[in-house]
Amino acid sequence: MPEVAVVGSGPNGLAAAAVMARAGLQVEVFEAAGTIGGGTRTSELMLPGYVHDICSAVHPMALASPFFRAFELARRVELVVPELSFGSPLDGGRAALAYHSLDRTVQGLGRDGAAYRRLMGPIVSRIDGVMDLIQHQLLRIPKDPAAAAIFGLRTLEQGSGLWNMRFREEFAPALLSGVAAHAVSHLPSLAAAGAGLMLNALAHAQGWPIPLGGSASIAAALADDIRAHGGVIHTNRPVESLRELGGARATLLDVAPRGLLNMAGDDMPGRYRKSLESFRYGNGSCKVDYILSGPVPWAAKELNDAGTVHVGGTRAELADAENEVGAGKHPERPYVLVAQPSRFDAGRAPGGHQVLWAYCHVPAGSTRDMGEAVTAQLERFAPGFRDLVVQVHVTTAAELANYNRNYVGGDFSAGLMDVRGLIQRPVVSPVPWRTPLPGVYLCSSSTPPGPGVTGMPGFYAAKYALKDMFGLKVPALGI
Repeated sequence: MPEVAVVGSGPNGLAAAAVMARAGLQVEVFEAAGTIGGGTRTSELMLPGYVHDICSAVHPMALASPFFRAFELARRVELVVPELSFGSPLDGGRAALAYHSLDRTVQGLGRDGAAYRRLMGPIVSRIDGVMDLIQHQLLRIPKDPAAAAIFGLRTLEQGSGLWNMRFREEFAPALLSGVAAHAVSHLPSLAAAGAGLMLNALAHAQGWPIPLGGSASIAAALADDIRAHGGVIHTNRPVESLRELGGARATLLDVAPRGLLNMAGDDMPGRYRKSLESFRYGNGSCKVDYILSGPVPWAAKELNDAGTVHVGGTRAELADAENEVGAGKHPERPYVLVAQPSRFDAGRAPGGHQVLWAYCHVPAGSTRDMGEAVTAQLERFAPGFRDLVVQVHVTTAAELANYNRNYVGGDFSAGLMDVRGLIQRPVVSPVPWRTPLPGVYLCSSSTPPGPGVTGMPGFYAAKYALKDMFGLKVPALGI
């Protein structure tokens, strides 16, 4: 058995393994599936030559995560940054557009442009302080108190019934709500507002990158670094019990709290066990992948150049759809998160065809096929869309849960995203990555700073494992 065992090869498990291997330790990664990557897998899902991202597709955190910045991911993976980060279509061939340029975005928002600038400008200008706040555990003194205060006040505004007080038209509210809905949370809510404002600010500060070749290129870069420093990665190697790893001095687990409970069995102390048992998971997603014979025929033609499109209509419509999911219902007109990777990466589809990545939110554990509802929403804002569909593949929330044990009930975020869920992740502790079992650390998205392809939960777990078990500091991570 190696000095360090890492269970799970999602971006957090791979980040943890890379840190430990670079510290000069013997590291082995154990992945239950046949391929590495977790939420960063890419495959020919339907037809040969058509490359689909299975989970994540667009990566706002690839340039912003402190781990990926130290790892110099942008030098290891070719990232395309669309000038139009995202957009929100409205009926009548209109759309709200978020460009990399804040000035250009403001110009397109009509009467609400100045109000949008006043909301977002101070966050964009202090993005480093905001990211320091968000990419660490919340229970700490921020390095930039002014940034924390600015961000906090705007989160309170956009997370409450005051969220429309700045605006007079539909465009800016729809733009903001489309991003906030990433959080799979009630709208408005503090958690959704915080996540949305952070992602929105990143769109203007650096853009939303798309990795050439698919999200798997991120996992491959991490795996290459692990192997270059002596690490070993095993696939098709599920670990059902921690006792299988008894010879390792440190064990880092890229698993949900439910997985930790199952693996620890009776060895888990009672109080901590109760905390994990009470950990709350969020609602799920239904994933819909398309092969198209051509580009999406958006009525608002500017959306052809968007890396991401938030489909659902006005702020009120988006909120209604998300709050229906929160009430355990399947919306007739769901919020649909769409990515257009092959518009920026021609290698994803042959012969002028396109691949389209989409999902909508559904109640946890849903077995309902939402393919028709998603297609109808796309047809609403892109008349003629149906005529371009060559093939479609639907993955229900229940099937997502079967695909990845960390997606309990189809929850991509590996934990409910509300205020309590941000602080108790999975326990309230100064070091929530450390478990009461000696040498055992949790490093999944169920730990701070939470979901997203950031590598940060893995980085923090590795940092404390190095300190506690080996008396070592975090090594240099760059090329």
